[in-house]
Amino acid sequence: MIRSMTGFGKAACDYRNSMVSAELSTVNHRYLDASLRVPYEWSSAEPALREGIKDFLSRGKLNVSINRKRLGSGEKPLVLDTMVAQQYVDAARELAQITGDEKSLELNTLAQLPGVFQQQDEEEDQEEAKAMLLRLLTEALENLNIMRDAEGQKLYDDLRLRINIIGETLQAIEERLPELNEVYAQKMRDRIAELTEESAITEERIALEVAVFSDKGDVTEEVVRLKSHMEHAQELMDADEPCGRKLNFLTQEFQREMNTLGSKVRDTDVVRHVLTMKSELEKFREQVQNIE
Repeated sequence: MIRSMTGFGKAACDYRNSMVSAELSTVNHRYLDASLRVPYEWSSAEPALREGIKDFLSRGKLNVSINRKRLGSGEKPLVLDTMVAQQYVDAARELAQITGDEKSLELNTLAQLPGVFQQQDEEEDQEEAKAMLLRLLTEALENLNIMRDAEGQKLYDDLRLRINIIGETLQAIEERLPELNEVYAQKMRDRIAELTEESAITEERIALEVAVFSDKGDVTEEVVRLKSHMEHAQELMDADEPCGRKLNFLTQEFQREMNTLGSKVRDTDVVRHVLTMKSELEKFREQVQNIE
């Protein structure tokens, strides 16, 4: 199964007078790289969330943003921090002594100073919060993968098209080979005739020349290996596991055989066909970079 490395997913739920939302986005990356933004009060759940991500992704750069919006009825209660207030009062008295000003710190002014009144966090069950976050993340990851699967189907269709074009072009080369083989055979006969005219030539030299000519013109192995690579690529694309890395390595094998085939056969038509295959292989390689 082909799945794209790019996508977006989100989910939301109500939790203890709060609206909790998760937004996920992924882009191409060689390995799995997850970046999480979680409210501070739930930071202890981050290791469990990272483990949960591995069940849905194997590659890609994932950005996870979890936000909490408290609803009106769930506002934190205000509490007076007497220690902070006393510090402000003491500092104001000291400042008054330095300046000789007998005015004291007014109550309205004191109440507006930072830290005098604070919103009190209610105690939360961290295990309950972690379970909620895992459910929320799972839903968002499932939505993310729906989009990645849809993009993956488009990639599959395009890769399949490239393989078909390479296969059709390789078939055209195969149809040209019998004629080319006859040309090479005639060249071999001519060369052997030249060698036999030399009185000092040995059977070993003739055998060597025949082997050299045969190796130069015979591309049967390259054709067979290219067909094998195409079958392997199709098997990887149809498998149920991520195949991006394997397809990427396989393109290198494609490239090697195409280069060898092009260097062995000097026929103009075959060279043109090889260039066509290389062009399609490059398009194939570019799309593989987007696959998980």
